[in-house]
Amino acid sequence: MVGSAILRKLRSEGYDQLILQTHEELDLLRQSQVEAFFGQEQPEYVFMAAAKVGGILANDTYRAQFIYENLQMQNNIIHSAYTSGVKKLIFLGSSCIYPKHAPQPMKEEYLLTGELEPTNEPYAIAKIAGIKMCENNYRQYGSNFYSVMPTNLYGPNDNFDLETSHVLPALIHKFHNAKQLANQPTSQSPNHSVVLWGTGEPKREFLYVDDLADACVFLMENVDAEDVYEQGITHLNIGTGKDLSINELAELIAEIVGYNGDIEYDTSKPDGTPRKLLDISRIESLGWKPNVTLEVGIKKTYQSFLENRKND
Repeated sequence: MVGSAILRKLRSEGYDQLILQTHEELDLLRQSQVEAFFGQEQPEYVFMAAAKVGGILANDTYRAQFIYENLQMQNNIIHSAYTSGVKKLIFLGSSCIYPKHAPQPMKEEYLLTGELEPTNEPYAIAKIAGIKMCENNYRQYGSNFYSVMPTNLYGPNDNFDLETSHVLPALIHKFHNAKQLANQPTSQSPNHSVVLWGTGEPKREFLYVDDLADACVFLMENVDAEDVYEQGITHLNIGTGKDLSINELAELIAEIVGYNGDIEYDTSKPDGTPRKLLDISRIESLGWKPNVTLEVGIKKTYQSFLENRKND
């Protein structure tokens, strides 16, 4: 999702010397393949968007895979970027790097000031390691590498799998399925419901993926590593500065999808972090701000979901 959005943005800005590899062509878990790729292609600028990602269920289920695969990919890419003389690298992390009970909104300085949310701790630790790898490549070698921390992302090419997806695409899929079931002539019950995990009370912030891509290209063109580290921080937050409860999100998605049934909550399931709102004052001071509202973004994402189902 993120890589394709960055690619769309670069092409729209006239960039045409883009080095692209599929997973079949380049396995980022294999150090020898990554070193050979950088040695042969000699890229000048790198967006490190590859990651093993998922929602709360996937994070808590595939804990070993999440820490292993993310560490492997980022270690291979960041180190090969240094050895091959890359001019600038931007590493994409996640807002789950912040402590579970961090003050809100979360400033960049809050990194490593408290315990992490247990359900996604392996993923968060891998991302924190990537942040520190970029920082210390800068401090030891002067590499122009730094990190950005996006909030929860959504948009075209998202993962809508109900077992591994994040909350927003999962809700789109659930409400669409429930709407289809309710509309079937053979449906026996007039009352349909969708069951969601937790209480619905946690708050989340959501950023449309094309806004993230816009921010990444803006930073690549205008901001260097020293501009970040000289502020006494290791990364820049990217978000909207606005959040809403999962319950409010569910009601908004249900309205957009056209689902009119009940929404229930399974409180035996975990909520995750109570709130994750990013302080985006630093990136705004650099001259960037988001453009796509949540309602517009969800409508675009639902349309993408419907188009992909037609093509399956």
